[in-house]
Amino acid sequence: MTERDDLATAAVAAGDILFEHRGALGLVTLNRPRAMNALTHGMALALEVQLDAWAADAAVESVAIQGASEKAFCAGGDIRALYEAGRPGGEAGRANFQFYADEYRLNAKIKRYPKPYIALMDGVVMGGGVGVSIHGSHRFATERTVFAMPETGIGLFPDVGATWFLPRMEPDPTAAVPGTMGLFCGLTGARLKGQDAATLLDAQALCAADLPKLIEWLCSGPDPATIDRFAQDQSQILALDNCDDWLAEGQAQLASVSEIAVHFSGNSVGEILASLTSSETEWAARQRRTILTKSPLCTEIAFRQIRTGASLSFEECMRLEYRLARFCMTRPDFYEGVRAVIIDKDNAPKWDPPTLDQVDVDLISMAFTPLGAGELEF
Repeated sequence: MTERDDLATAAVAAGDILFEHRGALGLVTLNRPRAMNALTHGMALALEVQLDAWAADAAVESVAIQGASEKAFCAGGDIRALYEAGRPGGEAGRANFQFYADEYRLNAKIKRYPKPYIALMDGVVMGGGVGVSIHGSHRFATERTVFAMPETGIGLFPDVGATWFLPRMEPDPTAAVPGTMGLFCGLTGARLKGQDAATLLDAQALCAADLPKLIEWLCSGPDPATIDRFAQDQSQILALDNCDDWLAEGQAQLASVSEIAVHFSGNSVGEILASLTSSETEWAARQRRTILTKSPLCTEIAFRQIRTGASLSFEECMRLEYRLARFCMTRPDFYEGVRAVIIDKDNAPKWDPPTLDQVDVDLISMAFTPLGAGELEF
């Protein structure tokens, strides 16, 4: 067995990820509730192996993935483990390259999965949790769903396919400058819930109390066309609770969609900040303050990444993210950001460089440079 096989086996043996074959359904449970079901390297590897097995098994007609806790579907990757493995950056950070290669290949596998892949996005869905859900063929959000891509706050960039989905996250298809909502999410790390989350995740609303009913229905083996119809109109398939009340909540960000379209259409981070500064609204002032707390280097990376991703294929987006991940793992901001937010919890990171105007343009270009023989392969 290889080291990667050992990691996958250990994750299953520890119960960090559970696999059940229930009727016609392959059910995945991310089972680290104390860690908000954070995705470890071993869990990602085990999930890929199981997805391959279920893809070849005619008895499994669809796959669903859920979290073990009502608080979180999956709050992200196991950032603490990455911190311990690669600190303080530089050459030590290379220890984390394989994790990102395997995680991104898993995201691509989910995107291209040949059977219905149903994500039950109940609770917190952030970072790596978005990667194992948003790329599935069907997504369901509940009244407890909280979506965010907060990576720039820990010295990273929005990844797990965000280069693809953030530029395409547009609630207003008539917008003059598409992709401003995704740029807003990527630069501020805003937490969205209720109708905001359901809309931006392109997910159907489902009351959390009805999740067991949905799972049991999937176990009965509905054909893909019926699953599609259910995702569009649940009342025609199952008698479920009404979600109108909670859908009406949590719309603070989409209520500001016109402001987002104005302020986040700039051609640089500087233009976005200038636009926010020129506004007299408290909302704009709050977004500006938020952006300025993030890693300046990663804020600039995220801006270019999201704008670039609008014209790339999915696979090209994932290859770009792998270049960026390798770059960030060898820089100090990731380890300083994790220290400040997760380890010491002083929320006072010392970024390198400390301000946006000190970010070297050549350094940004280095992050985007193709890797040649080291490019991510699928």
